[in-house]
Amino acid sequence: MRAIVQRVSSASVSIGEGRTRTVVGKIGPGLIVYLGVGRMDGEAQASAMAEKIAGLRIFMDEEEKMNLSILDLGLEALVISQFTLYADARKGRRPSFDQAAGNQEARELYESFVRHLRSQGIHSEKGAFGQIMHIEAALEGPVSILLDSEKRF
Repeated sequence: MRAIVQRVSSASVSIGEGRTRTVVGKIGPGLIVYLGVGRMDGEAQASAMAEKIAGLRIFMDEEEKMNLSILDLGLEALVISQFTLYADARKGRRPSFDQAAGNQEARELYESFVRHLRSQGIHSEKGAFGQIMHIEAALEGPVSILLDSEKRF
């Protein structure tokens, strides 16, 4: 499982075009989490990644040190599925997505990840799985953290 975690003052995700665009998820201060599910991922990775992100100390304390987590501050999360985090562009110009999980498996683990965040008391909104989404985020810092359940980076 891979994630890009960004600190935000607000974020929203919508689907559709123009006047028919519908907001499906919206948060205030907290984290936007772009989540990719790999072929070898399972429930253990979903649980561990949610726990890692919930405890990730990337918010400023009173001494302006990144020492506080989303849990410490009672903030929110917006979770967006993003299979392209498993893109392999080492050969040629067209990325391969062979290491990304299939649609059904990815959806189940994405939903599991969100449930694990919520079970820790984090208000979590979702994107629209498998849809083209329009994402707006007011980044803070900016702070962007890359996570990989296999600790490749």
